[in-house]
Parts: sequence; structure tokens; C-alpha cells
Amino acid sequence: MQSFHRRAVRLLVPLTAVVTIALATAACTTTGSSDVTGSIGRAAEPSTDAQWRHVADTWGERYRANPKDAEAAIRYAQALRATEQRDQAAAVLERASIENPHDKALLGAYGRALADVGRYDQALGVLSRAHTPDQPDWRILNVQGAVLDQLGRHAEARRNYSNALKIKPNDPSVLSNLGLSYALTNELKPAEETLRQAVVQPGASPKVRQNLALVVGMQGRFDDAEKIARADLPPADGDANVTYLREMLAQHKEWKKNGSPAQVSSSAKRKLTANQ
Repeated sequence: MQSFHRRAVRLLVPLTAVVTIALATAACTTTGSSDVTGSIGRAAEPSTDAQWRHVADTWGERYRANPKDAEAAIRYAQALRATEQRDQAAAVLERASIENPHDKALLGAYGRALADVGRYDQALGVLSRAHTPDQPDWRILNVQGAVLDQLGRHAEARRNYSNALKIKPNDPSVLSNLGLSYALTNELKPAEETLRQAVVQPGASPKVRQNLALVVGMQGRFDDAEKIARADLPPADGDANVTYLREMLAQHKEWKKNGSPAQVSSSAKRKLTANQ
């Protein structure tokens, strides 16, 4: 299983710099392919930086040959995000969206990329065009919810999560984001309850469990939190997760003490991962 530190955030928002919400499940599908924000075609998702760089080289060559190729732009941008080139990913998708203004898969990927680089208001505008009220996409609703949480519009965010769950009941990524939305407003009991519901769902990523560990730790139950963080992991990965957990909880404690958001350290940022 992957650990906290496998790859840098793919769309996590700091709970005032501590709790993180995932935007990795934007509904960005192309004909004959699966969710491009979570996989490359039907093949297993790359797991190392070297593999992602290879993906970037392959799709980048196709994109440069034809910048109007929407699928190439989406796949190339995914690999760029995975290798921490998020501004370039947004630029690639911006150019492609100009050429393909009605491609909903491309708009979904572009909105996700905008959120990745902190352009939240613009992301909401683009995401609103990635699906329609009569044909809502639960993945887009999930991403819109996470962006709204970034903007502090938590009631609106939770309506989006609720609507997403009506379409995709018990989806672990939506439940995880909903749980973290509660954590953002310091409603830690419903946050924990929702994350516990998320963690037992089929397909729940390791990140969901780590989010649960963080929320449990925020309530002062550090032993329980460390057990959750170590569960089902080799000792080295478990140790890395616990180290990260302690750092995040220290950030949270500092934030509560000072009454303002603490800054997540660069080392902590490198350890964050997103839901798949």
C-alpha cells in the first residue's frame, strides 16, 4: 500500500494549513479511457517519479505534435502534475481548452489543474462548464466541493458532496472530502464518523485512512491515531506516516495556540498524497 509520503499532493487543501482535501477525482474521461486524473488508460498508474517522467515524455511528444489533441493534453498534464510541474500542467490544459471549448473531459481536467495552483475562483468557473445541471457528474461535484472548501464556503461544499453521494453512494473519496470539510470547521466528531465510513468502503485509498488518523489525533487520541497511521503498512512506511502525522498535529497545535493558520513545512508538503 502507498504511504503518506509516496507523492506530493494532488489536490489537497490545508485545513488552515493542516487538514487536506483531495481533488484528485475530477471527472475527466475521454472516449475509451478511464478517469484520467487517477490512471493512464487501463494500465496501472505509475508509482515512481521515473515512470511518471516517461509518461510525460510520451504524451508530451504527442501533445507538441498536435496541441489541439485533447486526450494528449489531459494525459500530459496529469504526468506534469505528478512530477510537480503544476503551473505547466495548467498552461497545457488552458491552451487545449481554447481549442476545445466544449470538451467536458478537458474542462474537468483544466478546472482541477487551476485548483492545483490556487486559482480557485477561476477553477469554479471552468468546472461549472464541465458538466450540466441535468447531467451532473459526481466527480466534478466532488472537485467543486473541495474548491469551495478551499474558499471557506463550507455549506456550499457539503451540498456538493451530498449531491455527489446521491449519484455515487458511499464513494470513499467524496466521503473523505466531506469528513475533512467538517474538520475544517472543527467539527471533529462528525469528521471522524464520516472518515470511518469512508475508510471501510471498497476502493478507499490509503490516504483516506491517513486522513482519519489525522482527525483522530486532532482530538488528542494520539495512540489511536498512530495505530491507524501504521495499519497494514511495512514498518518503514508506518514510521514515515507516524512522523508525518506528528508534524501535522504539531502544526495544528501551533495554529490553535496562535489563533491563525500555521504554515505547512516544505518537508510536510512533499509527504502529502491525494485520494485516488
